[in-house]
Amino acid sequence: MYDLTRFGLKDMTQCGAVLRRLGNEAGSMEEAADRIVRHLHEHLLRGSGGAPATALVRLFKTHPYGGLEPSLRRRVDQALGRRPDDPDTPCFTLLASAGQQPEWNGREGSKNFQVIPIEGERFAHTFPMFSQLLTQFGVDVGAVVNPGANLLLESQERGYNVFHVPDALESPYVPCQREFVVPFGVRSVLGFGGVLPSGAVLAVILFSTVPISPATAELFKTLALCVKVALVPFDGGAVFAGNKR
Repeated sequence: MYDLTRFGLKDMTQCGAVLRRLGNEAGSMEEAADRIVRHLHEHLLRGSGGAPATALVRLFKTHPYGGLEPSLRRRVDQALGRRPDDPDTPCFTLLASAGQQPEWNGREGSKNFQVIPIEGERFAHTFPMFSQLLTQFGVDVGAVVNPGANLLLESQERGYNVFHVPDALESPYVPCQREFVVPFGVRSVLGFGGVLPSGAVLAVILFSTVPISPATAELFKTLALCVKVALVPFDGGAVFAGNKR
């Protein structure tokens, strides 16, 4: 268990050791991702032995439109009002979810964020949180759309592999203020992740009910690497449960 209000180096080390192992014997990236979000939701607490300090924890990965399940492709078509011109159009795809509400404990329960197409200026305007997440990760949004480009910016422009909103209330980067942020007491948002060898971007997003300081957020840079270690064995292989790529 880790007290998120006093999260320190010892907690980071212990949590990282667990996260690195959560891909062991998993049958797919989705299964490993589910273990990761559940561990974080169940073990990041408000005080020692307190209640969960996260209202919701989710893990996303970019995935090409043509490789999505039919139900997810239909969601993309509806969001864009048409099929993407390119089957390789990347989409932020929800792989795992854990949270306070029953419907938050599974990717199929998400109404609006099961899959998010990354296409043109519409992406930045419609999904500012994900656009800003890529920016703070140090990932060029244009390069995500163009798989042949170098995804990482030059070192002087690169982020810390974390996305941090210290004050979620009324933040332009945190959606669903009235429906989610206010009623569930979300204080801070923290995302961490990076780029897999295939060029896919992964991101774990914590919606915390306790304030997260910049110093605490910085510790999650190391946890981003631990999550990548757990998921890399499935990169280019079985992504969805049931061995659907």
